[in-house]
Amino acid sequence: MPQDALFQTLLRLGDNTLVLGHRVSEWCGKAPVLEEDIALANTALDLIGQTQMWLGYAAEVESAGRSADDLAMLRDVWDFRNILMVERPNGDFGHTIMRQFLFDAWHRPLLAALAQSNDHRIAEIAAKAVKEATYHLERSAETVIALGDGTEQSHARMQDALTLLWPYVGEMFESDEVDAQMAATGVVPAPETLKDSWMQTVRATLIEATLAIPEDEFAHKGGRTGVRHTEHLGHMLTQMQWLQRAYPGANW
Repeated sequence: MPQDALFQTLLRLGDNTLVLGHRVSEWCGKAPVLEEDIALANTALDLIGQTQMWLGYAAEVESAGRSADDLAMLRDVWDFRNILMVERPNGDFGHTIMRQFLFDAWHRPLLAALAQSNDHRIAEIAAKAVKEATYHLERSAETVIALGDGTEQSHARMQDALTLLWPYVGEMFESDEVDAQMAATGVVPAPETLKDSWMQTVRATLIEATLAIPEDEFAHKGGRTGVRHTEHLGHMLTQMQWLQRAYPGANW
């Protein structure tokens, strides 16, 4: 198995959950109602817990003396391999929930497929994480429906969020040489094979939410390869990594 390709794959998995987990955690103490505040905090904790496992395995594969914490806190923007959608700012509550739903609808089938991976460590991590992702998807889908089919204002905000986020979903299904190598060895599914399942879930939910699926097929990309990230990731990392950067090696 190509070790570099495996390392890059694990970074992609871990960076997605790390960046989104941090974004969601920014709602702690600020959500519209107490129930949502607790639910979002729990979602963030789930995602960060998954990050610990993905990046911990990545550090072992790299064999360069780095830990999961090092990979999370001491890499710069260009070394991150997350999709661009998860690094976008939270915006309003509707935008956050729509971003979460679009991600969850992809993340759940991805983890289900990874639970069958030929790499037993990936299969073990995914088998645990898919249980959390199933709950995340149920909750985000229900909230999208409630807001989309709610008031005139909530409907308009959810439609705006969907229109804004839609150009970022295509990157989830882009495939490159790393994906090809990993798919050929049965380690991960080819990204494009997840699109039909994702679209089925998204279409059914958006119809119930009375939201119109955008027709634009343009897709922003570059995050998974590190070629391009939005300016927002750099700003986020200055906050997320500040303590470790300011006090190198500090621990509790």
